[in-house]
Order: sequence, then C-alpha cells, then structure tokens
Amino acid sequence: MHDVGFCNNIQNICQNPKVTAINSCIEVDLTGQVVADSIGHKMYSGVGGQVDFIRGAALGLDGLGKPIIAIKSCTKNDESKIVPIIKDGAGVVTTRAHAHYIVTEYGIAYLFGKNLRQRAYELINIAHPQHREELEKAAFGQLKCMPSP
Repeated sequence: MHDVGFCNNIQNICQNPKVTAINSCIEVDLTGQVVADSIGHKMYSGVGGQVDFIRGAALGLDGLGKPIIAIKSCTKNDESKIVPIIKDGAGVVTTRAHAHYIVTEYGIAYLFGKNLRQRAYELINIAHPQHREELEKAAFGQLKCMPSP
C-alpha cells in the first residue's frame, strides 16, 4: 500500500496503460468548468483526487487515457446539472482547460480543444431535454451567438 502522495501523483498515474479516470461532479457550466466539492458557498465534499486522475489519464504515456466526468443530467429536484453559470461561491475543481469528456444519460460531450461556442453546443446536447432551450438562450446571451459544432 502507498500513501496518497504516491497514488495521486500524476507522474505515476500516467505510466499506467489505458487509464480511464471516471469522476463525478455537482455541476458543469456551459464552458466546461467542473464543480465537484461545493454547492455554492456550502462545502459538500473534499477535493479528493479528481484533478490528479483527470490529468494522469489525459497525459497517459500510451495516449489511450480517458478523463471522464460522469453525471446525471438533473438533480433529484429536476434542476439541470449543466448550468449557464456556476453557483455563486462554488469552487471549480476541474478547469475547462482540463475537461475532456462529460457524460450524462443523454450522451457524451467531448470538450478538449474546443472553443466556448462548441463547448456550449456539446453540453447542451447532453443536458436533459427539458432544459435545453433554456440553456441555448443562456448561451446566446453569454456568447452573443448560437452554440454550434
């Protein structure tokens, strides 16, 4: 057994073949920022190793790693987990620059290397259908253009 300093070391993680890092989150905004430890100002959990494993999978020496954020599209109160803007006070755990795959029950959004317009398009397509129109309007308001592939 090793301590967290060894197990969560990106240099160690990336040496494993085909690393698939599957993490969850509380919400994701339309740019791909991932909130995983707080609901607004209220701490929900610790940061843990999400960033370490997301980066380790992305930097896998074999090039076959898959950094994945898997979430349900809605909360138990039918609120979208894909949101126009993260809640005030929420902490971004995985930055939009490090988000690769976001997965819901409606599909997979591949965000890596995409611009904000493309990211919004991908994320809206995997949001719950009842929230897509609202998210499109919010994206248009933020980007001053429609999200597109």
